[in-house]
Amino acid sequence: MIDVAAVGELIVDFCFVGKNDQGYPLLEASPGGAPANLLAAFCTYGGTGAMIGKVGEDPFGHQMIRTLFQRGVQVEAIRIDPSVYTTLSFVTLDETGNRSFSFARKPGADACLNWQEVDRQTLDMARMVHFGSFSLTKEPCRTAVRNAISYAKTKGKWISFDPNIRLSLWPDAQTARQEIFWGLEQADVVKISEEEVDFLWHLSPEEGAERIISQYGAQLVFVTMGKNGCVGRSTLASVQVPSPSGIHTVDTVGAGDIFYGSALAYLFRQDISWPVGKETLQKMLRFACTAASLSTQSHGGIPSIVSLDEIIKLQNEVPTTKSK
Repeated sequence: MIDVAAVGELIVDFCFVGKNDQGYPLLEASPGGAPANLLAAFCTYGGTGAMIGKVGEDPFGHQMIRTLFQRGVQVEAIRIDPSVYTTLSFVTLDETGNRSFSFARKPGADACLNWQEVDRQTLDMARMVHFGSFSLTKEPCRTAVRNAISYAKTKGKWISFDPNIRLSLWPDAQTARQEIFWGLEQADVVKISEEEVDFLWHLSPEEGAERIISQYGAQLVFVTMGKNGCVGRSTLASVQVPSPSGIHTVDTVGAGDIFYGSALAYLFRQDISWPVGKETLQKMLRFACTAASLSTQSHGGIPSIVSLDEIIKLQNEVPTTKSK
């Protein structure tokens, strides 16, 4: 058995790291994609996970697989397709480290994953199956992911969902909303940003978390608020946890994914059962906010994941490991 199987995009992010003397941006390649970032953090902090997705038969694809393997992620269910290139993302940053994305994805290997290529055995082995809305933007990956989630639900798996809205990939905002609402209807656990809550319903983070619990039936919801921390909501409790102070942010790429992977790692390390109480929720979010905040001090997604010791040093609290 494994804790989490993630199905979705594997992307190489080209992150802005400065300008040359003619004013052109300097970019640094970094392995990423939201599900991959999540799994890398999850496995770094003690979870067991496997990635289901597709890369091209190119140096970026092979490097992506090596990077995940080095982080402890099982990579046997990643398909390599010689007919397409690994999907690329170009990330530009403003002076506060916030980012905007453009994608080389016409079509991009991630979008070409089909249902026949999804490894059912990996889904069978997982306690939880994770997905995001990125893979719902194109066919055949949309059908592959929808079928994977439907299959997982019939097997009694927990379902995790991250809306992760990239509006430039959708034909229009209403289509994006419809697909995201479908994702919310499947999920037991949801991570969503305050900007995404506003996009969907024009609600506050607290109101958005309550809606996902009461209307969509999730058991656990995290609404991230950047430097302001996170709102967490379970069927039993609601809390807000601030981000740690004194963090010098240079790049927020992957921070939300690292937050989510860290929160799930805490959930599985403690072997927490439903419903999640207030004290446990506070500790989980404190751990996740610390991991995410520390990751913003360097560039990229997966490369910015810090060690467990660094989190403990800042947090001054060792998360309890589950008994074996």
